[in-house]
Amino acid sequence: MGVSRLMDLLADSREVIRNDGLLLLQQLTKGNAAIQKIVAFENAFERLLDIITEEGSSDGGIVVEDCLLLLVNLLKNNSSNQNFFKEGSYIQKMKPWFEVGNDNSGWSAQKVTNLHLMLQLVRVMVSPVNSPGATASCQKCMYQCGLLQQLCTILMATGVPADILTETINTVSEVIRGSQVNQDYFASVNAPSNPPRPAIVVLLMSMVNERQPFVLRCAVLYCFQCFLYKNQKGQGEIVATLLPSTIDANSISAGQLLCGGLFSADSHSNWCAAVALAHALQDNLTQKEQLLRVQLATSLGKPPVSLLQQCTNILSQGSKVQTRVGLLMLLCTWISNCPIAVTHFLHNQDNVPFLTAQISENLGEDERLVQGLCALLLGICIYYNDNSLENYTKEKLKQLIEKRIGKENFVEKLGFITKHELYSRAALKPQPVFPSPEQMLFDHEFTRLVKELEGLITKAVHKSSEEEKKEEEVKKTLEQHDNIVTQYKELIREQDAQIQELKEKVVSMTTQTEQLQATVSQQQSQIQQHKDQYNILKLKLGKENQSQSNNQGDTQVNGLQTEELSQLREQLEELRTQQTLLQTQLSEKDAVIDSL
Repeated sequence: MGVSRLMDLLADSREVIRNDGLLLLQQLTKGNAAIQKIVAFENAFERLLDIITEEGSSDGGIVVEDCLLLLVNLLKNNSSNQNFFKEGSYIQKMKPWFEVGNDNSGWSAQKVTNLHLMLQLVRVMVSPVNSPGATASCQKCMYQCGLLQQLCTILMATGVPADILTETINTVSEVIRGSQVNQDYFASVNAPSNPPRPAIVVLLMSMVNERQPFVLRCAVLYCFQCFLYKNQKGQGEIVATLLPSTIDANSISAGQLLCGGLFSADSHSNWCAAVALAHALQDNLTQKEQLLRVQLATSLGKPPVSLLQQCTNILSQGSKVQTRVGLLMLLCTWISNCPIAVTHFLHNQDNVPFLTAQISENLGEDERLVQGLCALLLGICIYYNDNSLENYTKEKLKQLIEKRIGKENFVEKLGFITKHELYSRAALKPQPVFPSPEQMLFDHEFTRLVKELEGLITKAVHKSSEEEKKEEEVKKTLEQHDNIVTQYKELIREQDAQIQELKEKVVSMTTQTEQLQATVSQQQSQIQQHKDQYNILKLKLGKENQSQSNNQGDTQVNGLQTEELSQLREQLEELRTQQTLLQTQLSEKDAVIDSL
């Protein structure tokens, strides 16, 4: 009952007692799930939200901050409390916190702190580490109650402090991540500029602008990644802004900004744009193929080059490590699982010699990561190769590795990626967070791709041509087996349909047979009745013949009886004929039923 008594302190009329109660509960709930649950079920959410409102929400003082810190303690990494918070409709009560006016000048340090914690609280509810179902449910609720719309208003407002703007971008990112409805809404948001521009375009302008704070640029990248996460429609819209048929010369598009960032002199812009573009291709074969159509004008009088070729051209010019890492991650994402893109890449005669030269050299510590990524790119060219280019078939590329690099050396260089100290940090969570701009090297989604491909490429490189042939044969055999199984399935389906049809026929004929049997029984009974009548009349006729009466009237009667008798005989004969016919029909039906 101790916690229950402490909760009563929050309702104490003496502020000093209430405030100390808040501080004590903060300490008690840190990292203790059991106490967190008890406090939550003692109606803590209701009381804390009431205190925040009474104290003036974001404009309130230190007490609001204490309430928010306690709420964060109660909800962070505690799924049952998060569910209780959502089910209690407390998410809806957070919406008024984010209603900021047009005049955003002169925010106090306390207001900045309060709003920061309020945003943190929203993020706790939709964090990517929560279960997908719980996150999706909270995201839906935040859209329906207008909280997402309110956050987008802050995003586009003027005069908002930079750190609040950064945290708002991060919060919007997680509210839309993987939620199609929220992503569609975000795509429709326009900045209040003249002419109005999509919010995505305005944010990307900040990302590729080297004068913007580094953390803000990282937040925009995260927002863009979350907008494209599991959003094939959004990916298509971004890639479409780069295609020749959809380019609008009068307006700035997302695609133009990404291309500008990709080829600018600022290495941070290069990296961010490359990673952002890679996310537009993530798990989307259609867009990987579409992006191959993009042509870039390099300089006057020279023919345009493809985007794919321009990326490899910049790689070969030996730019900064950060730029090359970004471009290599883009190329690996682009051509993985896309044989057409692999063919396009190999079609340029300079690409494979450049990669083999990079991998085989003994370079310094800084260059090891670039070597590892070059090995990954070459490995993808082998693994996803459809053998359509005679000079660069799987087998010829493997022979090239063996002669120029050596298989063991190649696999060792490939292993440089996962051994890099910054790789494991990026693999932990989707948000790109870097202690310093120089450490911005790995993207979270790319670490997943490396994990998936490293083993497959190692096996592919070590396989002999005989093993490859065997595998191909096994694959073909399996495909043939699959075809045979499919054919049998079709045959079984057809036979099932036939059996069903025959069953229905059997049922129909059985009913008809039963009806015929009933008719036969009825007619047999009629025949029996006629037989009885016939016998009675026969007896009567016999008696009358014995009484030798010559009476004319009697003769007339006998004449009538004889006539009646002959009619009965005819009826009897007719009924016998009908019975024979019905018996024949019945036998035929029985034969059909037996055959079915």
